[in-house]
Amino acid sequence: MENNNEQSRILYSCYSNINKEGEHLIREHVLSIILAGSQIVHLGDTVYEFNAGDIRFFRKNQLSKFIKQCPPNGVFKSLTVLMDKETLHQFSINHKQYMDSNYNGDSLLLLRPNELLNKYFESLSPYIEGAGCSNDMLTKLKVNEAVMILLETNPELKNLLFDFSDPGKIDLEMFMNRNYKFNADISQFAYLSGRSLASFKRDFEHIFNISPNRWIQKQRLKDAYVLIKEKGHKVSDVYMDVGFKDLSHFSFAFKKEYGTAPTKV
Repeated sequence: MENNNEQSRILYSCYSNINKEGEHLIREHVLSIILAGSQIVHLGDTVYEFNAGDIRFFRKNQLSKFIKQCPPNGVFKSLTVLMDKETLHQFSINHKQYMDSNYNGDSLLLLRPNELLNKYFESLSPYIEGAGCSNDMLTKLKVNEAVMILLETNPELKNLLFDFSDPGKIDLEMFMNRNYKFNADISQFAYLSGRSLASFKRDFEHIFNISPNRWIQKQRLKDAYVLIKEKGHKVSDVYMDVGFKDLSHFSFAFKKEYGTAPTKV
């Protein structure tokens, strides 16, 4: 089970005897702990592996792939706190906390365990399986507490937590080569690269001489061809890895591109 409706700021995940995988646009800063099991996270072209007890901080505005893995005959469990913009903005005003320079650190931090963080996550036990999550004021207090702990234990995060600007314009070619496998739509790619949709399309075609949707599909199919032909991967294992959601759509696109079904390569 997973109490992760869009209104929740504190999320509890629990999966018994199944591994769960998927993709996610990290819209808000995230503080999370794995209580049981393990997790593999892909951010861009970097892969991270985490185990029970690991506490992570994820920067907002990132595309991620994840695999939540149960221990043998066991249960995967995690607790996640979302630090939404509204709560952080109000915290900034109330406590006179403002960014004073650009944050240049990592997009994902493995936080060193300490008593403050450990006791904080213990205090979230009422939120497991939905209990206590309906009181918005209490939830905001717990998010504010998480912010205070991060500022105490990782003061450099101030310049990230209280940066309320939209993503700045970044190198589009580098960004797309790192992220084309993610199942984001074009408007999300545009926002994350610091562009309007119109300027994204214009810049993209200037760099790649092809439309964004067509380039993304060609790159994914090229990767799939290599995995199937040269590395012997099964078609059923490949299509999601390269960014397709549906096997039939992948097979149709592959045959159109290469003149043969992926199972015949």
